[in-house]
Amino acid sequence: MRQTPPQTPTRTFSGTSPRTSSGTDEREAFRHALRVYWEDTDAGGIVFYANYLKFFERARTEWLRSLGIEQQALRETSGLMFVVSETQVRYLRPARLDDWLEITATLREAGRASMHIAQSAWRGTELLAEGDIRIGCVDAATLRLRRIPESLLRSLA
Repeated sequence: MRQTPPQTPTRTFSGTSPRTSSGTDEREAFRHALRVYWEDTDAGGIVFYANYLKFFERARTEWLRSLGIEQQALRETSGLMFVVSETQVRYLRPARLDDWLEITATLREAGRASMHIAQSAWRGTELLAEGDIRIGCVDAATLRLRRIPESLLRSLA
């Protein structure tokens, strides 16, 4: 049976606050829907573990875009870019070929030069994977750590 993309959030929560095991309230998260393609899976049709990091990257990029932060424009106008400096992913259940997933991103902490983002992958109401990602703000030419501009921090708040 062919699945169609969700037009509205694929999960609705009632009663107590839905949380990942890290304590993130999923009602506050940015959501990005995507389908699992052949290129995302291993020979058994199960999503290859490293591809969750790609899914998380796409959701973070779309989250920043939804806040008016275009990463290419950031690089061109200020010489700054964001790079991943630390990841931790916990795999709970497999995603499979043709699944519709919802990838979330929630800002946990914004510091002077880095951000900690909690992310998760859902299939309907089933939590498949969760990750903690730290991204740093760097000078695009030297890759040295730089302060996140105040205007960007205000956009994140």
